[in-house]
Parts: sequence; C-alpha cells; structure tokens
Amino acid sequence: MLKNKLKIPDKTRKPFPDRLGSLVIGFDYRDGENVGSDVALEFGEELETIQPKGFGSDREFEEPDGGVEAECVQEEVLTGGGAAAAAAGETEFRARQRPGREGSGHVSVLEVIAADEKRSDVEYELSQEEINLEKLQRIASKGLPDEGGLRATTWKLLLGYLPPSRNLWQKELSENRLKYAKLKGDLLISPSEFARRKILGFGPCETEAGSDVDGPLRRHQISQEDHPLSLGKASVWNQYFENTEVAEQIDRDLQRTHPDMKFFSGETVISRRHREAMRNILLLFAKLNPAIRYVQGMNEVLAPIYYVFSTDPNEQNAANAEADSFSCFVRLLGDSVDHFCQQLDNSSVGILSTLSRLSELLKTNDEELWRHLEFTTRVEPQFYAFRWITLLLTQEFSFQSILRIWDSLLGNPFGVQDMLLRVCCAMLLCMKSRLLSGDFIANLKLLQHYPDINIEHLLQMPF
Repeated sequence: MLKNKLKIPDKTRKPFPDRLGSLVIGFDYRDGENVGSDVALEFGEELETIQPKGFGSDREFEEPDGGVEAECVQEEVLTGGGAAAAAAGETEFRARQRPGREGSGHVSVLEVIAADEKRSDVEYELSQEEINLEKLQRIASKGLPDEGGLRATTWKLLLGYLPPSRNLWQKELSENRLKYAKLKGDLLISPSEFARRKILGFGPCETEAGSDVDGPLRRHQISQEDHPLSLGKASVWNQYFENTEVAEQIDRDLQRTHPDMKFFSGETVISRRHREAMRNILLLFAKLNPAIRYVQGMNEVLAPIYYVFSTDPNEQNAANAEADSFSCFVRLLGDSVDHFCQQLDNSSVGILSTLSRLSELLKTNDEELWRHLEFTTRVEPQFYAFRWITLLLTQEFSFQSILRIWDSLLGNPFGVQDMLLRVCCAMLLCMKSRLLSGDFIANLKLLQHYPDINIEHLLQMPF
C-alpha cells in the first residue's frame, strides 16, 4: 500500500511544500464569462467529425464510405421540422464531403471578435491586484487564448502555483525556483560529482603534518557508502545504478513524445534542451517518490504543461519553465497519482474505482448505451478508458485540442478528475449511434482510436 496518501491541496492557496507535500515519500528536505458558442447538444447526438487544425495527429483511423464522414445534427435545424421533433431530440445523419485543406484554416469575423473579447476578459482578470479565481475558472472553462502567455499564467493560478495576490507573485516564484534548483543540485548529480563536492568540502589535499616539503600525496579515505561496489541502501552508487533503468525508460519515452512536433522530438539544440529539462523533472519526481517512481505515460502528462510554460513570451518565465513545470506537474498529479500505483488498483482511490464511476455516470445519462457496451458487446471501460483517464486524454486528440480540453479540466471548480469523467462520458455519448450499431471489435477500435471531433461541442455536452 502507498503510505502517506496524497491529499488534494487547498484550492485557494497551494504553496510549494518544503517536502513537496505528501507526494514526497521518505524524503525530508529543508534548507538553512462565457464568450463561446451557446449551442448545446442533446445526449446521444454524434458530433461532426473534422480534420484536426493546428497541431496534427499522426494517429490513423478508418473512415467510413471512402472518406465521407457522418454528421449528426438536429432535424429541426436541417429541415425546419416541427417543435415536437426538436423537443424529442430527434437527429439524423448526413454524409458530407471532407472540406478541402485550403478552407480548414478559415476564421470568420465573429470568431475573431469572440477571440478578442475572450483575450480582453482574461487580461482584465489577470490585471487585478487580487485575482478572482472563480471568475478565472469560468473563463478558462470556455477556453483560453493561445497568445500572450495568458494560458501559462492562468494555469499556474488554477493549479495553485501562483497565489491570488499579484503582489506576492515575484516573491513566490523566486523562492520556488530556488528550491527547485537546490533539489535538482542535491539529487540529480552523479556519484562522482557527489564525491568531488565532498572532497572539496574537506579542503585540498594536505601533506603530512609537520612536513615542509612536497612529498607523497595523502589519499582521501573512501567510506563504504561512497564505494562504487557498495550494495548498501545508503550508497550513492547503489542508488545511482538503481535509477539508471528509470532514466533510460524516461529517455525512450521522451523520444516518442509527440513525434509530429519538433518542439519535443526534433534534433536541434533547443529540442534536445527541452527533452533534457523534461527528463530532469521526471527523474526528480521518481527519486522523490520511490513508492511510485516513474510510470510510462507521465511524460505525456508533463508535455502540455512544459510546452505552455516554455513558450511563454515572458523571457524570464520561459527560462524558468523547468522549475515551474515541476511544481505544477506535482500538483496536477495530486488527485490522480494513485492511478499509477498498481498496488492500489482495487482500492477506493485506484483506477478501477474511477473506471466504475465513469460507468455509473454513463448509466445515469444514457442507460441504453451503457447496457449495449456493458452487456451486449461487453466493451468494458478498462479496455479504452484506462488510457483516457490516466493520461488525461493526451493520447486521444491533437495537441491543440489537448490544450483546449485542459483549460476546462483545470477550470472546473470541482477538480480535474470530476471534469475528466464528464468529458469521457461525453465522448461516449457523442459516438452513441456508431456504438449502438457496432459489435465488440468495431466499438473497441472506435474507442481506442477516437476520431477527431469538434472539441467545443464535446465540452458543451449538457450534464
């Protein structure tokens, strides 16, 4: 069992803990409003399947009928039908040709105006001496602007890394960044460097007492814990070799992180620098949490945070993206880290319990679909939603869509996990027609390779 269970930090004030909260196990470290679309879709409506914009996805999936896609729209809108049909939520499928690539980037005047209003709203809230977190949550849930570093600052506030009082921001940032640098300097050094520092702490080599001429050099004594062949738990070399396998796994995973984005997978100096920073974060987290260590997929959870922080136009913030990302990564995992602990899978806080909550949520909102998946086709949530939940949907959509979804996850006043389950349920409801007509293989393939859809409509599904 995982000791020192994680507690969700206070939403209004989450200082960088001296011991990294209860995430740090066995380590005691001390030093000396709504501008989006108002269209709401009814349960069971299948959303328009579109090509992802901006950041692409390298995932492939089958398309029905040779490249045409099904669009589920309300019959009232399409045909001008009676109010009774609209009230009953009747829908029909229409096949349409995929729009040409040249039109995929078209932005209407109304969209430009809406984006400007949204940006103004965020800028206004962030300019206040005391940030109203409830207002900021409502704005974030509708999507944050990509430019101006507004998303980076807002995420830091919503995760509790920045306090609501603006006049405390610089002080908090400076202290937290210094603490990270000290943690990194103490824990992410090789044993040889550790020995070198230890030797320097004793001062330079001295000749034998009373000798006034150069003579044989006196060798420093090597303690048992400093010996490379030591198997003791306190041995820095033994700890180093134990962490080597973890570091190699992190390196392999980082090479596969969003391979379609040069930011992560390129071979330029900057790309390698980004991977090195993310490696430091993940390795430090693993060392501070020996009961959890590093679990494959954590790199995908870290990627959006590090990307947003390191692309902040504020040069000082971008330069400190590694330190800021580490602390926010810890906070984000605060209420879901148990999903990565296999020993807790069957507990009330484990992943199986969370999957059960998703199943109950689907049953409450659409019992027909729930019965079809659970009993007719026997497609259990473990087969598709395990990845959805543990990786916070980072493998299901294009990168730009992930950022938009995370705005809503972080902006939810009831917590990330609450909103995450709602989004997962909405993903099932949006595919209702295809799921009801599919068998086990078809439905499993659909849910494991979720098609690109209109994210705004997905996030506006009524619950």
